[in-house]
Amino acid sequence: DIVQVKGHHYAIIDEVDSILIDEARVPLIISGPSQMDTSIYYKADQAVRRLKAGEDYTVDEKNRTVQLKEEGIKKLEEFLGIENLYDIKYIDLLHAIYQSLKAHELFKRDVHYIVKDGEVLIVDEFTGRVLPGRRWSDGLHQAIEVKEGVPIQQENQTLASITFQNYFRLYQKLAGMTGTAETEALEFKEIYGLDVVVVPTHKPMRRKDLPDMVFKTKKEKWEEVVKQIEKEHSRGRPILVGTISIEDSEHLSKLLKERGIPHNVLNAKHHEKEAEIIAQAGRLGAVTISTNMAGRGTDILLGGNPEYLAKEILRKKGKIPEEATQEEWKSALQEAYRITEEEKKKVIELGGLLVIGTERHESRRIDNQLRGRAGRQGDPGESRFILSLEDDLLRLFGGDKVKKMMELLKIPEGEPIESRMVTKAIENAQKRIEAQNFQIRKRLLEYDNVVNVQRQTVYGLRRDILEGKDLEEYLEEFVKDVLNQKVTQLLPEEDPELWELKPLEDYLNELTGRKIDIPKVRDKEELVEKLSAEILSILEEKKKVWGDTLFREIFKVIALSNLDQLWRE
Repeated sequence: DIVQVKGHHYAIIDEVDSILIDEARVPLIISGPSQMDTSIYYKADQAVRRLKAGEDYTVDEKNRTVQLKEEGIKKLEEFLGIENLYDIKYIDLLHAIYQSLKAHELFKRDVHYIVKDGEVLIVDEFTGRVLPGRRWSDGLHQAIEVKEGVPIQQENQTLASITFQNYFRLYQKLAGMTGTAETEALEFKEIYGLDVVVVPTHKPMRRKDLPDMVFKTKKEKWEEVVKQIEKEHSRGRPILVGTISIEDSEHLSKLLKERGIPHNVLNAKHHEKEAEIIAQAGRLGAVTISTNMAGRGTDILLGGNPEYLAKEILRKKGKIPEEATQEEWKSALQEAYRITEEEKKKVIELGGLLVIGTERHESRRIDNQLRGRAGRQGDPGESRFILSLEDDLLRLFGGDKVKKMMELLKIPEGEPIESRMVTKAIENAQKRIEAQNFQIRKRLLEYDNVVNVQRQTVYGLRRDILEGKDLEEYLEEFVKDVLNQKVTQLLPEEDPELWELKPLEDYLNELTGRKIDIPKVRDKEELVEKLSAEILSILEEKKKVWGDTLFREIFKVIALSNLDQLWRE
């Protein structure tokens, strides 16, 4: 019961790219309460609010870092009433200031997190879902809580940590499946030693992927998105619109409400209706706005899901679906199948599901996941990305080339540039980011590999103690190690004539609770051997008094407690 895992033999991972690549930089952490004073974050937040970006500090959005400038340091020292912010005694305060700067400049509400019931909840950038129970470490979460004015929760101390990369590399055999692994084949091979095999589709692919449309401003982009939705919705075609943040999904929802277009919104704030919204997203005239939640692993059935529709039919008749008789359920299901089949035929005639992406993600795989919602199981479908030069990806990583192209071709305001060349330029920007992120993950693994050797040694020792293996040998080893350290520390001189024995005697008396006579010897090695034998004989006496079982349990508790404490530090 104490040791949960009895070995790492074989692991099969679903959506393997999500776990081994997207989540690779997220460490698995076992944490415990920390003693750090949280009031330091309030002080840091007050100080940071007095600074100005550009003037007092710089923000690097590409690498997601902030850096204080000389002017900013002077302002902070003046406000906090200290001489040197970089003095070692202010190290915790300086750390809190940097975390507060990150919280204000790099982490946005309704993009990176939401605030619900007085709590800051992380939103997964890859799936768009809330990550309950997960918190940013190193005081970042506390800095965001102070920024948002919600109760600050105690910071946790890391007791043990391992990256996903090194955890899954513990398995003797590893395999996985996903619809989007081909672009990361190199990383799977280099980091995990896994080959990527592309399985051909069961039915021919009928989806059309149209070239990207790129506008100069976000305003023009959103106008085009609404125009396309309005046009296709009037024909009755089902539309799925992918946004990269809650903020964007709510902005588009507001624009559609103004035009009177009925729609559903699926994001981390409305996740409880997810199954219902997805079930009906393929029906005639359905418009669904979603963050990345509707990307990975969701099947949108053209014409809708008959089982969900049957429940809706029963509710309209005033019946509770779960309490319906077998006959009532059968009748509702038959009607639902008839409706969905009729709608499916009409939707196929209209060209199937239309997927509109409103921003490119850093990873091509996430874009491919969104595109892949259309044209499932041999159905027809269409996908298109409508972008702007003000989108984060283009603004930070590749907009200059596209901008020059637009100027060269003299593209007027409100007109998009639409060509395979633009799509290629955007994909090249994504490739650069993917390569950069791969290097970050690789460096993280190299760093974690250093700790990994120590981790395996410590956890191997811990497991041996827990399982009661060779406890006598460990006990003898521990006693000798401790005495060796103490003798070296308390008797620094090599010549026995110069030894001052009283500190060593005092230590041994305190350790054993009895008077220990220091034997006359000529070197430290012999002294350690003789003292070890003396201590071990005292422990043997204790063992006889307490009994073997109790003695072993006490040794386990003391050994594990000290081992964990030292590993934490």
